[in-house]
Formats: sequence, structure tokens, C-alpha cells
Amino acid sequence: MNTDNLKQKLTPEEYKVTQEKATEAPFQNKYWDKKDDGMYRCKVCGQPLFASDTKIDSSVGPAGLRGWPAFDDAIPGSVEYRDDDSMGMHRTEAVCANCKSHLGHLFADETKTGKHLCINSCSLDFDGKK
Repeated sequence: MNTDNLKQKLTPEEYKVTQEKATEAPFQNKYWDKKDDGMYRCKVCGQPLFASDTKIDSSVGPAGLRGWPAFDDAIPGSVEYRDDDSMGMHRTEAVCANCKSHLGHLFADETKTGKHLCINSCSLDFDGKK
């Protein structure tokens, strides 16, 4: 999808996050405390990314990671990881494996998988189980 089409499809914040690697505000986003069963999909292309049973409670844990939807694993093959040395630090960026849209970042954590995928709500859509 080209830039003009994406700008029509996405809100300005969704575009800034998914295409320009911005970060939305914590605790003020759509899915940070959602507990419903279902599937989180890429906002841009619709690819399934995270099952709700992999969601981490993001009201607890490391202070800098609170307030965004968090997952301890992605659906195999759905997310790619890239080195990100922006903002004066080394991090691991998480992008949709299909359309390469920015999702958030991967951090080490004391979860069952050792992963903490800190993801922007506005990079996701949610489909509840029927």
C-alpha cells in the first residue's frame, strides 16, 4: 500500500507510529489493559500477530514498560526483529513480518518466555472470539 493510501486508511497517530516509528502515550491507549479473549492483528495489513493468551499484565512489571499492550510471544513467523540504535540506546524493534509496519519493541523480562513485547495499541486491531 502506498503512502497516500495509508494516510487515508490510518489516523495521523496510527500512521506516525506504524510508518515513522513513533510511540503512543502509555496508559492512554486502546488495548493496554484489555483482557478479552481474541486475536491482535496488524492495523495495516490484518496479519494475526498475538493471541490474547500471550498478553502480559502491563500495569505491573518494569516501570518503563507499563501502560502499553504487552505480550510474551508472537505467533510464529508473524513478527520480525531488527536492531534499533535510535534514541541513544540499543533496542530491538518489532515489525509486522508481512508489511514491515512498526509495532513496538522487544525487551528481556521475567515472563515464562523471557520476552516482553511492548506494542503500540494503534498498530493493532483486535478480533474477539465469537
